Amino acid sequence: MSISAFIFDLDGVIVDTAKYHYLAWKKLANELGFEFTKDQNELFKGVSRKRCLEILLDIGGVTATQEQFDKWMIEKNEDYLEYIEKMDASEILPDVHKVLDFLKERNIPIALGSASKNARPILKKVNLLTYFDAIVDGNDVTKAKPDPEVFLIAAGKLATAPEKCLVFEDAVAGIQAANNAKMLSIGIGHPDILSEAKYNFNDFTEISIDFLNDLISE
Repeated sequence: MSISAFIFDLDGVIVDTAKYHYLAWKKLANELGFEFTKDQNELFKGVSRKRCLEILLDIGGVTATQEQFDKWMIEKNEDYLEYIEKMDASEILPDVHKVLDFLKERNIPIALGSASKNARPILKKVNLLTYFDAIVDGNDVTKAKPDPEVFLIAAGKLATAPEKCLVFEDAVAGIQAANNAKMLSIGIGHPDILSEAKYNFNDFTEISIDFLNDLISE
């Protein structure tokens, strides 16, 4: 069956904002008196901000009142927003434009499906907002990946059956969410980590126009 719509995750797929999340979480961890490593940051891929903070506090052995928890959530996000305020089109990952242009030229619907609550401002900063026919982000969902909710909402907004949608993801939970939605999953990243994806590429430079044409042809 040919693919009729494409859904992109944001962090690690279109832009690398994971480094900014890491810096913001590391700053909070340091303020709370413990170190937070890049290896530990891998636990945060595709995970909601609330769940990330729960994991961080667990790593540091820190207990918090609800008031403290809410305060730290806001503080982390404010630090993160300071980083992304400086973003521009140079932050778009290699050959993402190639794939987006290919889809736009053929009038194929494109959606964003991201856990980030800052998806719109980021896309605006890097001048990609106009490429997307629908955006579903952390403000629109109640269930985190691997629940398929974010991708199913995106398919609905594109008026496309889930099984005719393709998802680009860089996180295990995201690949699982796409598979749970009965969508075609493409892992962007290490194939050993994203082994549950139907196809794997290290990045978009490895995705050829011929491959894309094969996906959309009857």
